[in-house]
Amino acid sequence: MAPSKSDPSLALVAETTSFWYPLDYCYQRQNMLLPKLEQVEPDQIPEPFRSLVVHQKDMTPTLERFHDDEIYIEVLHRDYSDLHYFREVVLKLEKSHLPVEFGAIRIFLERFPKEAREAILKEHMPLGHILEVFKVEHTSCPIGYLRMVPDPLIKKAFGNSENTWLYGRRNRLSNPKGESLAEIIEILPESQINA
Repeated sequence: MAPSKSDPSLALVAETTSFWYPLDYCYQRQNMLLPKLEQVEPDQIPEPFRSLVVHQKDMTPTLERFHDDEIYIEVLHRDYSDLHYFREVVLKLEKSHLPVEFGAIRIFLERFPKEAREAILKEHMPLGHILEVFKVEHTSCPIGYLRMVPDPLIKKAFGNSENTWLYGRRNRLSNPKGESLAEIIEILPESQINA
């Protein structure tokens, strides 16, 4: 089912120069404070997180190879108008339904072919699959890496209560013209350690 549109006047888009974008926007529109976040260098990220986030590939196929399972998305929140489409999602494994990523994402719908836009709005298939299925030319370019202490939102998404550091990245997907297709904050759960 396609998401219902929000009032465009509510879409006060955060500056894309913020390292935490679009996570900061997602928290702002829910009147929540950001959790403790820090930028880190790749060599500060322990394995297996480093191998899973420090690369220029799409996260969906990377996580599917690591877990040897397919992935679907569960949408936690969305904000959608004619001008923008933001959502927070949990990527889950098809067989076990275990969460393997939290993502805060802005998707530039107008830059996708019609069939790909329709698949995005159905909110089941991960963006990585949609890019592959509809052969959307793109590059994945990580802007930087992060660690965070999980807050109630992230703990609920991942189903854990540990106050340990979680790791992730800020990523940009671009088309051949250099235009953004998506801006993403991708965070991995602690369960990756035991995977």
